[in-house]
Amino acid sequence: MVTPPGEDMKSEKAKFARVSGKLSLIALAVMASAVAMADDSAWYLGANIGQSKASIDDARISNGLVGAGATSISISDDDRDQAYKIYGGYQFNRYFALEGGYFDLGRFGFRADTVPAGTLNGTIDLRGLNLELVGTVPITEKFSAFGRVGANYAEARDNFSGTGAVRVFNASPDTRDTNLKLGLGLQYAFTDSVAMRAEVERYRINDAVGKKGDVDFVSVGLVYRFGAKTPTPVARAQAPAPAYIAPAALPVAVSPAPAPQAPPPPVKPPMPTKVTFSADSLFDFGQAGLKPGGQERLDQFAADLRGTDFDVITVTGHTDRIGSHAYNMKLSTRRAETVKGYLVGHTGLADSKIVAKGVDGADPVTKPGDCPGKKASKALIACLQPDRRVEVEVSGTR
Repeated sequence: MVTPPGEDMKSEKAKFARVSGKLSLIALAVMASAVAMADDSAWYLGANIGQSKASIDDARISNGLVGAGATSISISDDDRDQAYKIYGGYQFNRYFALEGGYFDLGRFGFRADTVPAGTLNGTIDLRGLNLELVGTVPITEKFSAFGRVGANYAEARDNFSGTGAVRVFNASPDTRDTNLKLGLGLQYAFTDSVAMRAEVERYRINDAVGKKGDVDFVSVGLVYRFGAKTPTPVARAQAPAPAYIAPAALPVAVSPAPAPQAPPPPVKPPMPTKVTFSADSLFDFGQAGLKPGGQERLDQFAADLRGTDFDVITVTGHTDRIGSHAYNMKLSTRRAETVKGYLVGHTGLADSKIVAKGVDGADPVTKPGDCPGKKASKALIACLQPDRRVEVEVSGTR
């Protein structure tokens, strides 16, 4: 009789307890190392679905059957299946996150036909848990690339059956083991809360019969981020009714002497063509929602603007040089749009007459060398305060 290779499996309960303890310690250590939390920190959940592909060692199967007495072997593989994973994580900042979850890589199998006449059928089911560190590289404001490295704790359940000249002594071996997991992917953020991922991952797996191999998983999925920051909504106020102005009376001569003229009405001083607001007076550091004090300053500006004839208002947001270009462009644009929304809501102006834009830290007020250093210390943040501003320029004032 031809007999395939097999092994008796030992109890995995003690090993499972040790591995679970190690994964918990790793998670606590990474979380404790996040000393500075950026504005991008948040919890998130996600799910991916796709196709998995296993590396089935046909040569090992064939050698085992030949060693057991077979003279000819023909092997057909079923090495692809549908797979999925669900996961959650914590984004410490826009570059690093800790992620863990559950995966099911599906079922793979083979059929080996032998001479003397017989068949050996085998399947393996793979599922388990993973914990890994995810590093992200922003490419644009919404598009980014990421890589992952960590550990997977997988359960492998095998099932073997033989017919004819093939006998199976250990029909259902199984094992649990911890191995390496790697991956690369791309992410596109539809909003601050919802993003789509496309990933390629490799899981190192113990096959429960004495060998380790790789399973590749190609997938797409959605991620939902909790607590994403959004600009403070601004209520739109009704435009004030225009004041009624009585027509001037025609002068009537009652005597050769000219009638005394009424003194002209006081002339309202012209509206400044450009007003600069300190960003620290309008917003908290790294935020785009107006502070109460910032609303009062914009209310005064809006009061001065009423009754003024102009062509267009340009609102420009500036940041300092701390942070990446993509992050500062996003923050300066959001701040400019918040000021625009507040002016529209409190002056009744048409949205099309106000233009909002962000320009990063490309036009600083401070000079090179005024504020040395690159690390975001309190001293550097205070020194760069003049660079963080919002400029409101009124064009065509009459």
